[in-house]
Amino acid sequence: RKLFFDTHALVCLLEENGFTTQQSEVIVSALVKIMNNNLDMIYKDMVTKVQQEIALQQVMSHIGGVKKDMIILEKSEFSALRSENEKIKLELQQIKKQVMDEITKVRADNKLNLNLEKSRVKELHAQQDRALTQTDRKIDTEVADLKTMLESHKLDNIKYLAGSVFTCLTVALGFYRLWI
Repeated sequence: RKLFFDTHALVCLLEENGFTTQQSEVIVSALVKIMNNNLDMIYKDMVTKVQQEIALQQVMSHIGGVKKDMIILEKSEFSALRSENEKIKLELQQIKKQVMDEITKVRADNKLNLNLEKSRVKELHAQQDRALTQTDRKIDTEVADLKTMLESHKLDNIKYLAGSVFTCLTVALGFYRLWI
């Protein structure tokens, strides 16, 4: 393994700072052991490039298997769903046709009933108009009869009045002759 520091330079530095050669070498060897143990721990968690490529190939083959399974499922399950969907579409079209036929039938019945009611109302209005016309004619006839009777009475009254006036004049002239 490569060490990223100079062990001899570290021993010399420790000796310059008051350590003995034996103490310096023990400290440096302890540091090297600690570093080697740390590197071993790090290397245990790490994967090599070869291991990474093997894992990648395994994942890719698993993805390929899943794709094949999906294609098989699509062909079997989705085709069943599609056929069921087609059946439902056909049933919906039949129901839609039946509903449209019923709507057309109800519309025709309603139009017929409406036309019958219109003709009944027109006939009723015509009867009412005839009855009103007859009533108007009767009223006009009665008014004309009343006017005729009034004129006849007026003429009779004028005759009686004239007769009365002449009678009074005759009586007055008779008295006048008698007095003169």
